Amino acid sequence: MTGRAEHRSSVLDTAEAWDRLHRIRSAADAEAAGLVLGPDGCRRWGQDASPGAALLADRYLPLCLAGPRLVFAQLGQSLDGFIATRTGDADFVTGEEDRRHLHRLRALADAVVVGAGTTVADDPQLTVRACAGANPVRVVLDPRGRVPLRRRVFTDGAAPTLWVVGAGSDREQTVPDGVDVLTLPDSDAFSPRRLVQALARRGLGRLLIEGGGVTVSRFLHEQQLHRLYVTVAPVLLGDGVPGLRFPGTPVMRDALRPPVRRAALGEDTLFELELRPPGPLGPQTGQPPAGEHADAGKARGEGEHSVHHGDGQPLGRA
Repeated sequence: MTGRAEHRSSVLDTAEAWDRLHRIRSAADAEAAGLVLGPDGCRRWGQDASPGAALLADRYLPLCLAGPRLVFAQLGQSLDGFIATRTGDADFVTGEEDRRHLHRLRALADAVVVGAGTTVADDPQLTVRACAGANPVRVVLDPRGRVPLRRRVFTDGAAPTLWVVGAGSDREQTVPDGVDVLTLPDSDAFSPRRLVQALARRGLGRLLIEGGGVTVSRFLHEQQLHRLYVTVAPVLLGDGVPGLRFPGTPVMRDALRPPVRRAALGEDTLFELELRPPGPLGPQTGQPPAGEHADAGKARGEGEHSVHHGDGQPLGRA
C-alpha cells in the first residue's frame, strides 16, 4: 500500500504543472522545470504527469518560449460573433474554464492592454486571480483622457497601471499615486505598431491585448499580433457589441486562414491562431476601425503577409 501511495504522489498534477510552467521563458528554464525534449522535437514532462498537466504544457509552453517580444490577444464571444449584448452586458459570454485561460495568459504577459471603452464599461481589474502568477502592468489606451479616475485600475493598487493619453488631455497632475502616465504626441502615436515600440522601450515586451473588440481588431489589422485566442460560447445573441471587425477581402480565396489549434473549454471552444506579422492583412488597404464602442469590452467579472493555409491540430494533443 505504501508503494502505491508513493507512486500516486509522484504524478505531476495540474496545479504544480502550472506553477512550473508560468515561470518558463527559455529552453534552460524548461529543462529545469522538468520538460524534456523528445525525438519529435516536442517537450514533455519527464515524470509521470496527469492529463491536465500534459495539456497545460502542450497549450502554454509555446507561449512561454516565444521570446521577450510577443503580442497576443484574447477575445471571448458568442457563436454569432458578439462580445456583449447591445446594452453592453457581457456577464458572462464564456464560462469558468475560459476565465482561467484568460488569467493564465495574463500571468504570461508583461502587460495587459485595454482600450478606454472597455475600462469605462467593465471597470476590470486585469489581475491574475484564477491561477498562480504575477500581475502584469495594466495599460489603458485613452487618447482623450476620458476614463474616470474612480476605475479600479487607478484606485485598487493591486498592480502597476500605465495610463496612455494623448497630448492635451492634461491629466498628469491629477492621477492617483502609483499610476504612471505616458503622454503621446498625436493620434499616429496610438497606432498599434508605435504602441508596441513605446511599451517595449519601457521593458514591456510581452503584451496581452485583452479588449475590447475594436482594440484587438486594430492590432490584428496592422499585423501586430503573433497569436490570437478566440473562445466561442454556444450562445446566440442576435445583435450586440461585435468582436473582430476589420476591412475584409471581396473574394473568399484571399481571406485569412492562419494555422489553428482547437480545444474544448467546458462548453466553449478555444481557437488559437498563429499569425505572421508584419504586413497588410491580405490585399485590402482600408483603415482600421475608427472608434471604440462606448460599451465594448469583456464581462465585468472578466469571465472573459503570407497567409498560411491549413486546418490545424487539436490543442490537447501531446
